[in-house]
Amino acid sequence: MNIIFGGLIGYIGFLMVSKTEWLMENFGRIGFFEQHLSSEGGSRLGYKLAGVLAIFIGVLMITGLVDNLLGWLLSPLTSHVQPL
Repeated sequence: MNIIFGGLIGYIGFLMVSKTEWLMENFGRIGFFEQHLSSEGGSRLGYKLAGVLAIFIGVLMITGLVDNLLGWLLSPLTSHVQPL
């Protein structure tokens, strides 16, 4: 099941990267990206970054590494917890 969902998320990310202009025409500009990424392309760059992130998450889901990555990212928060 992870392979199907990971492939779907990766494909959506690929479409976000390749069809950025279509996203701009149909969904418009995003204020956050325009404010913080205005000199590098604004919303277009934001859509592409979101697409690349979706591809990365999709690949992690396909390979089964999502749990390992989340465990590593959250380890500073959970390392000091004492077992009962």
